[in-house]
Amino acid sequence: MISVPTLTLNDGTTIPALGLGTWPLDDDQAERAVTGALEMGYRLVDTATNYRNETGVGRAVARAGVPREEIVVTTKLPGRHHGYDETLASFEESRTRLGLEYVDLYLIHWPLPRVDKYVDSWKAMIKLREEGFVRSIGVSNFTPAHIERLEKETGVLPSVNQIELHPFFPQDELRAYQEEKGVLTESWSPLGRGSTLLDDLAVAAVAEAHGVTPAQAVLRWHVQLGALPVPKSADPERQRANLDVFGFELDAAQMRTIADRAHRRIGGDPEVHEEY
Repeated sequence: MISVPTLTLNDGTTIPALGLGTWPLDDDQAERAVTGALEMGYRLVDTATNYRNETGVGRAVARAGVPREEIVVTTKLPGRHHGYDETLASFEESRTRLGLEYVDLYLIHWPLPRVDKYVDSWKAMIKLREEGFVRSIGVSNFTPAHIERLEKETGVLPSVNQIELHPFFPQDELRAYQEEKGVLTESWSPLGRGSTLLDDLAVAAVAEAHGVTPAQAVLRWHVQLGALPVPKSADPERQRANLDVFGFELDAAQMRTIADRAHRRIGGDPEVHEEY
């Protein structure tokens, strides 16, 4: 079994330094993928209401034979449930689908600034944490301005901001801001979904120098940036390779090589993107 180091969040809880993404797996696919991943050493699993696979993830956690307290389960609040009471109700629906007494990390999936209810949702999440139903609370796809508003209006910073982050979109300014604030950066689409990244000859050369795959080299790049990547895979061999990135280190030139490319988003702009 592969051992994964842990990181300490600003609320004192710990989280594995690499996790398993589950979008766009359905319940049955997620159950199989998560069951196998937990057996090989994964201890962080990322789902969301909008992924429609919380039930499958929960079944895998229940049957894995791994102590519950060793597994960090993340899920996310959808845009259609923004608001204080709506967030409390949505969380209870997620918790029921997952079949868990508590959720380890609960995130606001998108800020939806036009709707302007993310602060109300944040206040509800603080309540859930205070009552012990959630261990840590965070956000996803938030900008510094959104995070500043949460802190100003509630006094509570997110523990995590899960953002689009990969070598085509390294988010240098946002990462630096979050490091200064003590907010952990988590990377979605860490391998640049749908891009040519893993076929790039320069990335392949870095990987070859360490006897690893291009995906392993890119995930190691995330780790050395101080980010926590959550690559999705339902393939056991790729899952194992993705997890096995803690036994080698890229030098400064290799880090620059992986990041040396034109920047572009894969996903939406948090200032305008709305996902319900």
